[in-house]
Amino acid sequence: MKNLAIFDLDNTLINIDSDNTWPQYLMKKGVVDAEFVRIKNDKFYQDYKNGCLDIDEFLKFQLEPLSRFDMEELAQMHREFTQEFILPHISPMAKMLVQSHRDAGDELLVISSTNEFIITPICHLFGIENIIGTQLEVGTDGRYTGAYIGTPSLKEGKITRLNEWLAKRGESFSSYGKIYFYSDSKNDLPLLRIVSDPVAVNPDEELQKEAMANGWPVLNFM
Repeated sequence: MKNLAIFDLDNTLINIDSDNTWPQYLMKKGVVDAEFVRIKNDKFYQDYKNGCLDIDEFLKFQLEPLSRFDMEELAQMHREFTQEFILPHISPMAKMLVQSHRDAGDELLVISSTNEFIITPICHLFGIENIIGTQLEVGTDGRYTGAYIGTPSLKEGKITRLNEWLAKRGESFSSYGKIYFYSDSKNDLPLLRIVSDPVAVNPDEELQKEAMANGWPVLNFM
């Protein structure tokens, strides 16, 4: 029976938080109010680490700038962003981990609370095509509206989105011999607790404690 290997992205496959660094890129490019964005971005990132992020408030802040540009402009901006902010933070160990599951014939999937615009090209760097991120609304003009659709893939939302993904494939948890989930964050404990093979990667303090208490493997890629 085939196994499913699920990966978080930020601070797991990459040693940085892409949700937090995208606004930093926009500030450096000079397309947003740097002072306002820095204050809000720092607050939201701290809220996320504390496990108390208001996802609706955050997404309103995070997605609005996307509506200012067309898809071609955003694609070029993402290439610049990836080159400067992402590539230097991909460790050989993370690539080896993904490759080991690929060599074993496992199905590969990334589930991230970060929006699909940011994460999709990054996941492709690892050769991963199954990608679940917070979904973005596209208007009739072909541009992002600044709104999201569906369930944000944060905390229990990751379980909801995973079940939706499996259902579309005519599958369930029982379709796989093992389900691995690699994550760094206590925000992912709901999903980590229900998969057969949870693995903590670069874990925060709370996840480290839970991993130690339950005998979960702990990896450090930093």
